[in-house]
Amino acid sequence: MTSAAAPLGLGLVGCGGFGAYVLDAVAGLPGLRPTAVADPDPVRARALGERYGIAALSSLEELLERGDVAAVAIATPPAAHAAMATAALRAGRHVFCEKPLATTARDARAVAREAERAGRALVVDHVLRYNPLLRALEHLTAEGLLDAPRRFLFENDASDEDLGPGHWFWDRSHSGGIFVEHGVHFFDAARALLGSDPLSVRATAVRRPGGPVDMVSADVLHPGGVLASHLHSFTHAHRCERQLTRLDHGFAETRIEGWIPVRATVSAWTDEAGAAAWEQLPSRTAELLDVDGFRPHGGERISVTVERGAGAPAPARGRGVERTVPHHVRAVLDLGGEARKPYVYSESVRAAVADLVRVARHGGTPVADALSGVTAVAVAEAATLAADTGTEQPVGAVPADGAGPAPASAPQYFQEPS
Repeated sequence: MTSAAAPLGLGLVGCGGFGAYVLDAVAGLPGLRPTAVADPDPVRARALGERYGIAALSSLEELLERGDVAAVAIATPPAAHAAMATAALRAGRHVFCEKPLATTARDARAVAREAERAGRALVVDHVLRYNPLLRALEHLTAEGLLDAPRRFLFENDASDEDLGPGHWFWDRSHSGGIFVEHGVHFFDAARALLGSDPLSVRATAVRRPGGPVDMVSADVLHPGGVLASHLHSFTHAHRCERQLTRLDHGFAETRIEGWIPVRATVSAWTDEAGAAAWEQLPSRTAELLDVDGFRPHGGERISVTVERGAGAPAPARGRGVERTVPHHVRAVLDLGGEARKPYVYSESVRAAVADLVRVARHGGTPVADALSGVTAVAVAEAATLAADTGTEQPVGAVPADGAGPAPASAPQYFQEPS
């Protein structure tokens, strides 16, 4: 593992909008020092290199020849991820890979095997894993204030305003399709919040008249009859985007706003002991919202209102579970509202890279590890096939050992959308 005394030298491949975003997000991160960028477009590479006062190169191969690059951040379109991650790992570098880890489950498993063989850290940029609201909900579930969700729903009315007809986003050979390019964030979030690996998927795809598939939905079955439903629609203007996640905990419900969550509202029915525990949450705000590498801005809040005797004192029953829960709780976890969304996004990326630094220095397993990357792609691949065929698909149909060739060399197609 990397010495704790020396900063981890970071090389970035892909100097488009997201590559610049990553370097901005990690600026000043303890234990990390950007050293070089690479892109086949010399203008973009030079501009980003000059902005940070670091070397500008033309290829990943050049990046890997440098002794001051101990870790590689991959910020290219999805089709290049697997091959670039494999090359970096084989060269003994740690890897921070923009999602998805690969466009197929077979390639994702191959990358995971390379990381294990190389003994190097691999972090996938599933930023929701590093969002303080989701982390707090995981804590509350572990403590028993919330039951594990029995239902997960995510609706995403996203923008296509910058996605013209010729954009690579619509080309499945480059993006993997909507489930792969974007859905992996939320397949992974569902897996984290539900605490289980998905079993099977049913899915539907809708094509805009005379154009590409721009709306998809998937119902993902988890163990114990837990269902996760996902809908993605790339059909809106930026100002009209809407996203909502709903978790059904049985005697409680959580609603989370935004695909970069900035506010969550919990409505719960509980007994006196539960009410007293909920009332303590505001005093635990810093603890519950803590994520290593994520710098609080000071405006984070948890507020709790308890209405005692809001319900009848007789036991209530649902899905065979009976409880005496006469008190109603409303809790709001707020990271500062919509205005803080850019900050929360940037800090979540920063926290993911901080996780890479931690594992590179001290060992252990990242929060968004290879398994989370592989599983998310496997669900996305199964959903794509289910939509194509109209039949339910098992998750993980690719052989568990990931048998097959290593990912092909990466296409020279680096540009992320602006």
